[in-house]
Amino acid sequence: MNSILGTWHWAISGFLIGMVMLLLIFLGKGFGMSSNLRSLCSMTGIGKKVPFFDWDWKSQIWNLVVVLGAMLGGYVAVNYLSNDSIVQLNPVTIQKLEKLHIDAPQSKILPDMLFGNTVFSEPKMIAMLVLGGFLIGFGSRYAGGCTSGHAITGLSAFQGQSLKAVIGFFVGGLLMVHFILPLVF
Repeated sequence: MNSILGTWHWAISGFLIGMVMLLLIFLGKGFGMSSNLRSLCSMTGIGKKVPFFDWDWKSQIWNLVVVLGAMLGGYVAVNYLSNDSIVQLNPVTIQKLEKLHIDAPQSKILPDMLFGNTVFSEPKMIAMLVLGGFLIGFGSRYAGGCTSGHAITGLSAFQGQSLKAVIGFFVGGLLMVHFILPLVF
């Protein structure tokens, strides 16, 4: 159990992701999470009014199962395979979090200020969630896929547009963390 509860080396996770990608390429499938939103919308029948959603969502049931598996796997991992050890963060990271008035997560996966239920009681945080959700949804559609689709599937298939998208994701993330997030907090 200790090997399951402990932190895995990055090479093990990378190897497993690589094996999944080889399997998907062998099966002629592409991996990505944002495409499931299109499938879910298509299931409602909205394709009769919006041509973008008029497509064969049944061909993507396997990808919906992947999302369900990710959610179930996350639930099992957090509730049954987690230990209560304190997350070891770099002291510089802890100092930067304190400057933003964010407590270190301690034995939790994420800090309560950003991911606790109190987020839903503050109008500023609700506005950030709504705006962030819209930007992520719009951005992933505009970019032709999400970070997992471009960074894992697209780069594995040597797609130039995925390389551009991944560079954009990293630049956008760096700008957000270093310039915009400090202004918000």
